Amino acid sequence: MKLIYILLILGISSISFAQNAPVKGTVKDVFEQPVEGAYIYNSSTDAHTHSLANGRFVLQNTTIGDTLTIRSLGYQVSEVILSDKDINQGLQLTLKDKIFQLDELVLQQEQNPIGVLTKMDIKVNPVNSSQEILRKVPGLFIGQHAGGGKAEQIFLRGFDIDHGTDIAIDVDGLPVNMVSHAHGQGYSDLHFLIPETIDFINFGKGSYEADQGNFATAGHVSFTTKERFDDNLVKLEVGDFNTLRTVGLFNLMDTKPKENAVVAVEYQESDGPFESPQNFNRINIFSKYTTQLSENKKLSLLASYFDSRWSASGQIPQRAVDQGLISRFGAIDDTEGGKTSRTNIALGFDQFLSDRSSIKTQVYYTHYDFELYSNFTFFLNDPVNGDQIKQKESRNILGAKSVLSSDYSFDTFELRLKTGIALRNDRIADSELSSTANRTEIIERRSLGDINETNFSGFFESTFDFGKLEFTPSVRLDYFKFIYEDFLQPTFEELAEKQLVFSPKFRFDYDINTDLNLFLKSGVGFHSNDTRVVLQQDGSQILPKSYASDLGVNYKPLPNLFMSAAAWYLALEQEFVYVGDEGIVEPSGSTERYGIDFSLRQQFTPWLFLNTDLTYTKARATEAPSGQDYIPLAPQYTFTSGVTVKDYKNLSAGLQLRWLGDRPANEDYSITAEGYTVVDFNVSYQWNALRFNLDIQNLFDVSWNETQFATESRLANESESVEEIHFTPGTPFFIKGGITYSF
Repeated sequence: MKLIYILLILGISSISFAQNAPVKGTVKDVFEQPVEGAYIYNSSTDAHTHSLANGRFVLQNTTIGDTLTIRSLGYQVSEVILSDKDINQGLQLTLKDKIFQLDELVLQQEQNPIGVLTKMDIKVNPVNSSQEILRKVPGLFIGQHAGGGKAEQIFLRGFDIDHGTDIAIDVDGLPVNMVSHAHGQGYSDLHFLIPETIDFINFGKGSYEADQGNFATAGHVSFTTKERFDDNLVKLEVGDFNTLRTVGLFNLMDTKPKENAVVAVEYQESDGPFESPQNFNRINIFSKYTTQLSENKKLSLLASYFDSRWSASGQIPQRAVDQGLISRFGAIDDTEGGKTSRTNIALGFDQFLSDRSSIKTQVYYTHYDFELYSNFTFFLNDPVNGDQIKQKESRNILGAKSVLSSDYSFDTFELRLKTGIALRNDRIADSELSSTANRTEIIERRSLGDINETNFSGFFESTFDFGKLEFTPSVRLDYFKFIYEDFLQPTFEELAEKQLVFSPKFRFDYDINTDLNLFLKSGVGFHSNDTRVVLQQDGSQILPKSYASDLGVNYKPLPNLFMSAAAWYLALEQEFVYVGDEGIVEPSGSTERYGIDFSLRQQFTPWLFLNTDLTYTKARATEAPSGQDYIPLAPQYTFTSGVTVKDYKNLSAGLQLRWLGDRPANEDYSITAEGYTVVDFNVSYQWNALRFNLDIQNLFDVSWNETQFATESRLANESESVEEIHFTPGTPFFIKGGITYSF
């Protein structure tokens, strides 16, 4: 009897334990690749969790017979009825790919609802040109003004960001922004990224992410490249203006489920629409290797090489066109242009210390060369030789970062902790600004020296998840050291400064129901000044801060309609920027901006999609008198919209419109940078292993100015200088056709 009694007690205990036992598992796709962020939901207890980067998850409070639902956008929904074996030995779940369906999106189940915008856009209309990469961020506009090889000018949230002063950009963890750059602070050249290799784009507006530091004031954009391509492919495209582009994507390890190796190659050339040919050409080589050393360890290696060179017609004065001296596609000085190259090597190691704890570590090295010739003022400063300038540098970047993430479950809430440290060192040799003639003759060296800039940072973020309410306080600390050796001084001189900056942040997210999410964000950010500016100013205003807040809503009023809106405010202590084009410092004082962002995505049928993004911004300098407080080139209104057909009877097509309103070109708005409306069209057809595509930029052949500046200049035949709009003409009607073979 005693034995029976003991066995009965043990049986009851085991049943009781099973009723409250956690279930562990792994979520993978059909290629045996982990699926991160998959939502696992127990309909019997309302318990839920998300899969980690290795696909692993732990779900508390489960019982034999419970039904688990597993969802992830772009995959078929899966359901599992728990058995005793599942609880004791764990689940191995495989999700199958499927066409994106917006009606399957449940906001309450998304860790990053606003990320749905880019996730949907990438699935529906993949990026296939370098000009489209940043345009995937809602409300972000770009402009090219130097022959296709120079980094684009960026506009976001009332900022003329130039080439990256107020937006942080990275690719697979590699920083794109170049500190203390020869041309301008934060210079961000994304042309080393092959569009077809992009897997995911993560973006955020404002300074609310603790893992984002320098330049992340207006926002940040992070690109993740693919570890495996859907198919091997070879693409060839030809178009107007002697344009040629060819791309190859290759999987090297199709037969190894836990090991991937890919290689991508891109070559592009074009003369552009200009009367003086651009002679632009670019080559990109990208490779990535990943392997699962074990269930809990992953190793990755990335290597890439990029080289580009071009000629440019530059920014031309409006009066020269009005007077008939040149056409819209002519040049005052056609010796402008440049060359640049970049080599990247990155090693990553991810280790899952437990079912709820992981650490990700990366070390990287970048070698970068840059040489640019420009002429903005023509004969204003040098009536004999002209005002051409040369900007040149050779840079090595060494960096490392490590992030520890841990999840904890309690009776009434879940706690997610994330902490990280990072180190970046830029060593810039022979940073040069010189006056030149015809690219070959150096007339005067205006600055020349070596720069050594170091940034050490750490952050801590905690998320308290109470189910419908999430609260995320976080803090970031950055240390900078700036060193400059000036070669133009008669004796050796090395100057140095250092400073700390402390950046607290917080976020609230509240789910009113499964389809309505409210959020409030606030945070302090900063952008650093150029090392030469820091030292010229004796260390004052080294790291001007930004103060930002967002109040917004994500809403699905209909199953196939998603909307997001936010009212925001951003104040910047000092727009104190080194103007690399002139080699001078222009402090512009404190500023404030506020506005409204609105985005909409709708799926009418399984193959028909609509996208719309609208922004309004008011940007003003706070230290200037009324009427003199406009911020030059700050966008006030932007609007983009488009309709896309995706894989309807093997046919895909898209019609996209973008509109940028008029903007002030100077502080009193006496000069206007005129807005524009441009419509682009694309269509493609899949026939067996072949895809044929046709792309048309500027479908209605409108005359528009891609970039504009209020510039004082003097032409060779003028006795007095004139300040007016100088512009780079936007692309006229441009058609390009291509063929892709997949295997």
